[in-house]
Parts: sequence; C-alpha cells; structure tokens
Amino acid sequence: MFCGECGSSTSATPLTRRRPDPRGRDTTIIQPLPRSTVISVPVPAAPPPAERIGPVPPAPAAVPVPVSAVPVPVSAVPVPVSEALPPGDSPNAPRPDGVRFVLQFSTGETVNVHGSGLIGRRPLPQPGEVFDHLVQIQDSGMSVSKSHLEFGQHGGQFWVSDRFSGNGSVLQRPSEGPLRCEPGRRYLVPRGSRVDIADQYFVLA
Repeated sequence: MFCGECGSSTSATPLTRRRPDPRGRDTTIIQPLPRSTVISVPVPAAPPPAERIGPVPPAPAAVPVPVSAVPVPVSAVPVPVSEALPPGDSPNAPRPDGVRFVLQFSTGETVNVHGSGLIGRRPLPQPGEVFDHLVQIQDSGMSVSKSHLEFGQHGGQFWVSDRFSGNGSVLQRPSEGPLRCEPGRRYLVPRGSRVDIADQYFVLA
C-alpha cells in the first residue's frame, strides 16, 4: 500500500520492529589498504613523420629473365633427406656397425648381432631410444630383468651396460677375475669374455 500524496509505503515495518537476523555475522571488517604511490614516467612523443620533398619515383619494372639463360649447378639443388638415403633407410633408423658379433647364451640360443641392442626377458626401449636388436631370453626363474642389459659398439669394440637390473651383471674377461658392472656404465668386452646376467650368461664370440 502506498500513500496517494507522497507515494511512500504505508505498510513498511519500522526499524524498531525489525526482527533480529538469526545468522551470525560472517563478514570480517578489514582495515582499509594504504594508498599506493603511483609514479608516472613521461613517455617521449613519437617523432613526426618525415616530410616528403617531392613525389616518389616509381620503382623500375623487373625485366623477365628466361629460365634457360641462368644455369643452375647440380650441387646447388637441395635434395630431400629421404631421397639422399639408400632405399629402405630413414633419418631415424639405426646405423648398423660393420663389425658383427655372436652371442652364445646359456639357454642354447645363438644370436648374431651388430650395432646396438637390449637383452632381457621382455626388452623394451625407453621413449626416444632406437636399437638394432631386441634379444629376448627365456628365463623360467625370472631372474633376468625385462630390460637387463644394453650393448653397443665403439670403434669396432663391443661394450655392455647394465640397465639398473634387479640382480645385476658380471663381466668375466679372459685371464681376469669377475667384475660386477656398475649400472649405467659401459664396459668393453673383448671376444671370448663371459657376461653373467643374473642366473643366465652369454659368451661373446
């Protein structure tokens, strides 16, 4: 209901008759933040554009040159990487070394290898790794890790590196005592050496 003269509400409740709010005060009054000091740095005005003294002469028209008049040497023509490689190769394909080795395992298997590879129960390269060989060993006792040993070549010499296996790797060179391989470190393996991988081993020939 509103007053016809002043337009105010005639049914408004006075402030003294207001019911108290049953909810507690959940607003925290904080102190006003101090006014921050603003430092204005004058920015130099951009220089006015240079006035043109006269009309700009048009650029001379390009004279077409016949293609046959400009000889292009063969060596200057870029060749795509895929065409520069032999058939069947790719830029990310491993480059096998020319030296080949024979791994004679205690399980009776013989594997001819070259380049690099992994040895284990289920060898699996890490993301970004590329190997020439993945040599899987049948180990019923599961003493050999999935990716137990890594091998490769350096200057025609064979090397091995333990891949942080559970049971480790031991190198036995000819006329030398056994040497436990430190994980992640490469060890040169001459021909005739024996490499123990847990309960299994192989002889390099």
